[in-house]
Amino acid sequence: MPIEKTNEIAATGKKIKTARTQKKISLDQVANKTGYKKEYIQKIEEGKVIPSVGAILQISRALEIDSAFLLKDPEENLKKRAKAYAKRTDNYAYTTLTPDAENKHLKAFRVKIKAMEEHKKVAYQHEGEEFVYVLSGNIEIEIGENLNTLKKGDSLHFNSIIKHKLRNIGKTDADLLVVIYSP
Repeated sequence: MPIEKTNEIAATGKKIKTARTQKKISLDQVANKTGYKKEYIQKIEEGKVIPSVGAILQISRALEIDSAFLLKDPEENLKKRAKAYAKRTDNYAYTTLTPDAENKHLKAFRVKIKAMEEHKKVAYQHEGEEFVYVLSGNIEIEIGENLNTLKKGDSLHFNSIIKHKLRNIGKTDADLLVVIYSP
């Protein structure tokens, strides 16, 4: 894993741990509010695991902090705050399209998934609704036990409390518009 990526993961985990400890919230409390195992949350805090956007949304809601705080680069200054920025996971790159949506219910992202890849070992699940529009490529979205295949121009709207997972089934990178509503 490149040093930049390791530092980015560690910074996000550190922000989560700092917010949690300042608010005197235990790992058990975060686990109960999010549905994640406390060991998983601890691994995120230690920078050993890359949290998904869904996990960041759930953890930020449990800690009562703005999810944008966890997605921002530590060096970002106020002038850059209004500009979109990109984050990377193992096989995904996502860019916020709503950087000023702090404390808002609706957030939009542009998501790129490498060809023939999925977000390893992670199924998303978060309160609210999600809308996915395929800008390019071919993807599968597993929602619960139902498998949906989408191509360029297709869209899907679903209840995001149901476990869901995205996968690129094409030979080229997929580009998506993902809008998440959190109550």
